[in-house]
Amino acid sequence: MINVTIMRQPSRDEKPHPETYSVKKMDKMKILDALNYINQHHQANIAYRCSCRAGQCGSCAVKVNGEMVLACKKEIKDNDVIEALNLPVIKDLIVDRSQIDGKVKDMDLFLEDECEIGECPSIINPKDLSNTKSLRSCIDCYSCLSACPVLKVDDEFAGPYFMRYLSKFAFDPRDCSDRAEEGFEEGLYCCTSCSKCVEVCPKEINIFGGAIEKLREMACHEGVGPLAPHRALKELIEKTGRSVEPLEEGPMSAGFVKMANSQELPQDVEGKEKVALFTGCLMDYRLPEIGITLLDILNNHDVIVEVPSQQVCCGSPLIRTGQTDAVEDLVKKNSGAFAGYDTIITVCAGCGATLKKDYPEYGVQLNVMDISEYLADKLKTEEMKPVNMKVTYHDPCHLVRGQGIREEPREILRKIKGLEFVEMEVPDQCCGAGGGVRSGKPEIAADLGRAKAEMIEKLDVDAVITICPFCENNIRASLEREGLNLEVMNILKLLEKAYE
Repeated sequence: MINVTIMRQPSRDEKPHPETYSVKKMDKMKILDALNYINQHHQANIAYRCSCRAGQCGSCAVKVNGEMVLACKKEIKDNDVIEALNLPVIKDLIVDRSQIDGKVKDMDLFLEDECEIGECPSIINPKDLSNTKSLRSCIDCYSCLSACPVLKVDDEFAGPYFMRYLSKFAFDPRDCSDRAEEGFEEGLYCCTSCSKCVEVCPKEINIFGGAIEKLREMACHEGVGPLAPHRALKELIEKTGRSVEPLEEGPMSAGFVKMANSQELPQDVEGKEKVALFTGCLMDYRLPEIGITLLDILNNHDVIVEVPSQQVCCGSPLIRTGQTDAVEDLVKKNSGAFAGYDTIITVCAGCGATLKKDYPEYGVQLNVMDISEYLADKLKTEEMKPVNMKVTYHDPCHLVRGQGIREEPREILRKIKGLEFVEMEVPDQCCGAGGGVRSGKPEIAADLGRAKAEMIEKLDVDAVITICPFCENNIRASLEREGLNLEVMNILKLLEKAYE
């Protein structure tokens, strides 16, 4: 027997409360089977939806232990907690879908093919067909809407479900509506690129990369987007090769890359792995101490790291905001700068995800590793000194979902002597720093950052650890706004304490 907890809500006006039931576990038993068992053997009369039982209709979507799933596909486990999606609840696990259905109707989300004679193609280009077909497998489960962090703090954004809907038609050459402008009006630039919608989608639709990013690209081509701060960012990158201005004074005003190249490298490198560091813009001009620490730690592990001087911005800020016409030049420059290296290390989640996932679309394949991937099995724990701190860890979206890296940073934290590591309630909840939101929609970044700060405050920790300078800056600013005096550290600075 296993125990299953259901969050019961008898009516809209009542608060949900937990009820726990014993269930006779059968082989490959699904959540839907467990619900049926509870109603049959406990006469619980739990209200829930189901139809096809084959993962095709989306009606049985629920939350299990906080994650969106289809009850007919997800296996039940001991101590699972089942509750309704993050939508208005009618009763128990049944949510009110009428508001979403009404918005679909109001937005006229159907193929607009009233074109002039001769404008609509009689034969659809295979590429156009592929682009729109990949977005057509949605089963209307609304898991993406339930999971989207922006919808919890902002009512300007229609949400991933509607962005996918608009994109489906936008890429269909038979459609004659101005979908990019519609998307802009529905909050196209409110998305933080966290890809939580992609993670929870039971049909594995790439809603951000395959829909929102491409709709932003279309908006830029048509002059609808991007936002003014995004245009200024593009101008800066085209002018300087970096997305941030150099510091005006101080020893690092020339940037970390130039500083690193002023140091002499060891000569005895024959037969060793040829490793390069992709700094990213923020490390170069805002967080040079991270770069210095990285060089020290890797040298301590007998790894010689070079910092190619010709590297430029990876292009992530432009790709995420749809300004892709300027990306190819950046890719070419970085491809040349990093040619011949065995491994390229990144200390920025966004840079790493871009080099791994976007560069191959431009014909460039690089062996890229996040610093946590690279160090996880190389640490000299016998040389570490105790670090008597209590810390928690924030998963950057572009690391945990963009690169699939979740355990490696935690492996490192657990190997540091004296360190007390505690998980926050939702460590991979977006902090609001990505997707051009912090510059273009700062109020959304602030609200998401506040939610993250409140989560951290409950833990009574000394520091928050992460591996993304964008997350680091936004979380630090959020904690300061909430009056919380906590350190926000890159994982390398924590390792530096251990090796001091």
